[in-house]
Amino acid sequence: WSGGSAALVSPAHSSAATSTYKLASVLLQYPTAPLFDGLADLERFAHDTGPRSARESFGHFLGWLRGTPPGEVAEHYVRTFDLRRRCALYLTYYRYGDTRKRGMAMVVFKTAYRDAGFDPTEDELPDFLPMVLDFASLTDRGQRLLHGHRTDLELLRRALDKAESPYANVVSAVSSALPKLGRRELGQVRTAWESGPPREDVGLEPFAPPEYMSGYGAPQQPEVPA
Repeated sequence: WSGGSAALVSPAHSSAATSTYKLASVLLQYPTAPLFDGLADLERFAHDTGPRSARESFGHFLGWLRGTPPGEVAEHYVRTFDLRRRCALYLTYYRYGDTRKRGMAMVVFKTAYRDAGFDPTEDELPDFLPMVLDFASLTDRGQRLLHGHRTDLELLRRALDKAESPYANVVSAVSSALPKLGRRELGQVRTAWESGPPREDVGLEPFAPPEYMSGYGAPQQPEVPA
C-alpha cells in the first residue's frame, strides 16, 4: 500500500470527513500531469467533502490550480514544502525537529499502518502528511493518528498562511474536518510557533531502523480519474 499511489475513490465507509482527507491527500502530493488532467473529477469529488468550510477551501485551491500554469504550480510546491523549514509535510518534524526523538516517533506511524493491515511504502517517511491523510480516509486508526497530531497540522496551516501559499486552503480543509483545538492545544501551538521545530546536532539513524530514515524519496505521482 502506498499513500502516493492510491486512486481517488471514495472509501467504502465514506463520509464527508473521510472524503476530505482523501482529496487533501491527493492535492498535497507533488503536482504532476495527471493532477491537472483530472481537475474536473477533483472538483466533482470536492462536492462530497465536508464540512462546508472544507468545500469552500477546496474550491479556492482548485480554482488556483485551474488558473495557474502547471510549471508554476510545481515550482511553488518545491519552494514551499522543500525550502521552507516551517512548511514541512512531515508531521513529527514540528514536535521533534531533527532530534533523536523523531526517529522513535516515526516508528509509531509505521506500527499503526502495519497493525491496520497495510504495508506502507518505503519511498516516503511514514509521517508524510499525504500518506497519513490517505490512511485516515481508510481506517479509524488512521483518523486517531491524524487527531493525535492536530497541533502539528495547525502549525503547518499557520506557516502556509503566513507564506501566502494557496496550499493553506488544503490544510484548512483538513483542519475544519477535525475537532477544534482546545485551550491547552492552542497554548502548545503558540509555544511551538514562537520557538520553531527543535534542533539537535546528532543524526536520527541510531534510533530507528535504517529503512525509516531512508530519505524523503522522489515526489509521488498521484493517480486521478481519467
